[in-house]
Amino acid sequence: MADVSTNAALVPLRLDPILTPAIWGGESLVRLYGKRGEPNERIGESWECWEGSRVADGPLAGNTISSLRTSLGARLMGDLDVDRVFPILTKFIDARDWLSVQVHPTDAYARRVEHQPFGKTECWFVLHAEPNAEIVLGWTRDTSREEYERRVADGTLGELLRRVPVRTGDAFYLPSGTLHAIGPGIVVYETQQTSDLTYRIFDWNRLGSDGKPRELHVAKAADVLNYRAGSMGALKTIAYTWQGCSRTALISDENFTVERFALASGGTTTLLTDGRPAIVTALADTIEIAHASGSLRLPPYQSALIPAELDSITISSIDSTAFLCIVPTIPGRLAARIHQAGAPDAAIADFLAQFSAAQ
Repeated sequence: MADVSTNAALVPLRLDPILTPAIWGGESLVRLYGKRGEPNERIGESWECWEGSRVADGPLAGNTISSLRTSLGARLMGDLDVDRVFPILTKFIDARDWLSVQVHPTDAYARRVEHQPFGKTECWFVLHAEPNAEIVLGWTRDTSREEYERRVADGTLGELLRRVPVRTGDAFYLPSGTLHAIGPGIVVYETQQTSDLTYRIFDWNRLGSDGKPRELHVAKAADVLNYRAGSMGALKTIAYTWQGCSRTALISDENFTVERFALASGGTTTLLTDGRPAIVTALADTIEIAHASGSLRLPPYQSALIPAELDSITISSIDSTAFLCIVPTIPGRLAARIHQAGAPDAAIADFLAQFSAAQ
């Protein structure tokens, strides 16, 4: 593991992903998205950037984000609390079969019951969806804890599951407490709070790799579920042009802001960190990230962490492509930028209302 010098200039950090097998996973992450792994193994997730991610190369190779957070402090984290875990986790998810019907707790419940700092609000950007693909997202009507517990016991919970069609390019927002499940034939890029707290409610009557049913968490799920009827579908995103680049704001709540950048062939754009770390994930083609000390080539579907100390970076591509940028939300910053780009205030308000209304 490379030594950390507190005086050396920081650079964008390409991260080594971690693959996790799953009974519902597929082969796409290895075969189509370039992840290193056994092509016939059922891989469910590729964890791209999180507290335990290791730097893949360069002067800080082998260090985890956790260790760099401690040694570099504000140089990496900016105005975020350096004594708390890195607040965002990003991953690719490949669903060849249904994921379990599940729910995640709020921050307050996670601290009180699980003694962990974060619950789990998350969002999905759909990279691929086969025809007729769908997800479970909330209830078909208002229900109650009593009805939920009764239907779990008698096996009729499926009658209340709200199924929503999914298309490539859709974005979905899932605040903590939302009943949900990803269906077969879907690949998503997930951004979430740093938490692995998942309460499974129903697992489609299947067996785990050990030949036994996977553990369910019916009682804890009952504590945290939102029992109001679901109304959210694919989000209404907002597109604008900034720094010579077509950008689409996908999600922006109190935890994270996710944007998609589209570069034309030979295109270049400047990304300002605004004093906080940023996660950049290349999509279909390689991008180049230039900074004061050099540059980094980021292959398709690979991710890099941009330290807060780097005030700005320049991102370019040879071919037309897109990339995602995820940052811890700075209140008001996205709205001000979109307003300055010329979007109507009403459109900005409608976009942001999707996240406040979902709470």
